[in-house]
Amino acid sequence: MLTRILMVLLLVGWMPVQAGEDEVVMAVDRFLHGASVGDAAIHDAFWAEELIYTSSNGTRFGKAELMSGMEGSTPTPEDEVAVWYRADDLDIQYEGPLALISFTLVAANVADESEAYFLNSGVLKIIDGRWQAIRWHATHKAQG
Repeated sequence: MLTRILMVLLLVGWMPVQAGEDEVVMAVDRFLHGASVGDAAIHDAFWAEELIYTSSNGTRFGKAELMSGMEGSTPTPEDEVAVWYRADDLDIQYEGPLALISFTLVAANVADESEAYFLNSGVLKIIDGRWQAIRWHATHKAQG
């Protein structure tokens, strides 16, 4: 009987993290699809107002500057996308209400089938009922 109670407690304790992890994976996947097609609404939903973004070229900026680059854009039809983005080796750790993520961003070029790799990490928290990035770091992955 004690074993059964312990098993239930272990499973109940595990379920919220698993559910949260699934939500984070879905948020990242949805964002990367939106980045591939250039969907400003998906970007707007993913980036928190207090975002601090450190780019792979060494610049740092916030959501307003990031979104200004998408002003007036419309999503590209999927059959016209030049580069598809995906997250490989996504690692998620939780610290209180925050999800700390790291992954290899793969930029797959449709025309020549080449791939570029970046090491990305971010801090997400639930704002307005969805996971949003408050910190983001993108770095070119060293070749070799």
